[in-house]
Amino acid sequence: MKTIRPTAALNLFLLIFLLAMSPPSNSEKKPEKDSTKLRTAPNILFMIADDWSYPHAGVYGDPVVRTPTFDRLANEGAVFENAYCAAPSCSPSRASILLGRYPHQNEAAGNLWSIIPDKFPNWVSLLKQSGYHTGKSRKGWGPGDYKSGGYEHNPAGKEYLDFETFLDDKSDDQPFAYWFGSQDPHRTYETNTGVKTGMDAESVVVPEFLPDTPCVRNDIMDYFFEAERFDRESGNIIDVLERKGLLDNTLIVMTSDNGMPFPRAKANLYDYGTRMPLAMYWKGHIEGGQRITEFMNFIDFGPTFLEAAGVEIPKAFSGHSLMALFSEEPGVKIDRTKVFLERERHANVRKGDLSYPVRAIRTKDYLYIKNFEPDRWPAGDPHVHQSVGQYGDIDNSISKFLIMEQEGKPTDKYYFELAFGKRPEEEFYVLASDPYNLRNEIENKNYRKEIASLRKELQEWMSATDDLRAKAPHTVYWDTVLYTPDYQFNDYDLNQKIKEYDMLVRKEGLFKAANCLE
Repeated sequence: MKTIRPTAALNLFLLIFLLAMSPPSNSEKKPEKDSTKLRTAPNILFMIADDWSYPHAGVYGDPVVRTPTFDRLANEGAVFENAYCAAPSCSPSRASILLGRYPHQNEAAGNLWSIIPDKFPNWVSLLKQSGYHTGKSRKGWGPGDYKSGGYEHNPAGKEYLDFETFLDDKSDDQPFAYWFGSQDPHRTYETNTGVKTGMDAESVVVPEFLPDTPCVRNDIMDYFFEAERFDRESGNIIDVLERKGLLDNTLIVMTSDNGMPFPRAKANLYDYGTRMPLAMYWKGHIEGGQRITEFMNFIDFGPTFLEAAGVEIPKAFSGHSLMALFSEEPGVKIDRTKVFLERERHANVRKGDLSYPVRAIRTKDYLYIKNFEPDRWPAGDPHVHQSVGQYGDIDNSISKFLIMEQEGKPTDKYYFELAFGKRPEEEFYVLASDPYNLRNEIENKNYRKEIASLRKELQEWMSATDDLRAKAPHTVYWDTVLYTPDYQFNDYDLNQKIKEYDMLVRKEGLFKAANCLE
């Protein structure tokens, strides 16, 4: 029997020890730091609002909301006409941004208030491993539990008080990736902030799924007020960039996570829930004044940032870089004629903790929606289950309360049914004649061919992306994953809520109180 000399035995022991102490491979090679690349790599500034819809920006033609920062980025860079969040809900949308994957690919992170697993590559973490200084202020990924998923801090980066504090913590020659997550224009709102800043209620464009009343217009102006605050704070960050001479080599993105917190918008796959404002700026790389009509999904942000930084894009990403849109050079052709959208459980608002699972495909001309559980209430149960109150997938607001008050009453449109009523298994909207997605044409024989084609495309996408619902349409997976909070655990008094709304209207230069039910 051959004996091993002590030195050889010691070397073997050390080798085994080092292998045991090495971190396990997650199938993705960690990027190596390259000091030469780092000196030329762009900074990345990602500014994301909370519940802000397209087309509520000056550059999109809205006559009331004032967004000079967004408009500047659009005019000096590019503005997107067809940008879509992966899911119309905070946590799953933000998880898809960070992980570059569709919500159904992110396990529990496909839900609101759940867990985001760290086993999937995250572009913030990859940039940090490559030598970037990374961090965030305010809302990153969430709400939810990232520690149970294996993260030490929020997946969007270490928390900093503000942008200048973040910059003070980096090396002079180190590029940065900074996430600014505003809580605006998420509810609740301070009533009358919009009208007090001089907004004209008569100029407000009321989406046709909302009743056009003075109180709804006032509610929209308060939403605009908070959108303007996000714009203003984003402008302050850009001012710091300019003052420090960092603007020219910074790739800037300004957008929102999901749609406005109004009935039939946020938490829905209609356009006001999923279609997002998006402007991108990078001097010398994005020509100013471009209006991009190609479709993009938020899973495309991660690949875009990594390509710009010269970091290898993980195979686990489902998204594709947007950089080819800004270049005349031929590259890999990506089909940008459509996007796929989805949602699972938003708030926990159905008896049994049930999700409201939906998948959709949106093209230039059509929106096709598949509701997997049409017997469930899309906006939540009519009485509180665990959170928010009645119809809890819609944030409480005077707009919501006024539509609830219309139940059973004749109105010019079926606002109550549009917001709260159950929906058929399939929906199909012809966008040229129905931009607000109000008239379901699924039974229209003139569109049989188009409906069949979209139905097939949606199923093929689900299968190709390993969607559990491709093979098990009624899976209970997203009904059973963690939901952490309990709040507003009672039905509210609808009439009392409406009476409590103290609206002001401006008449002849003076503010006067008004009643929403007059």
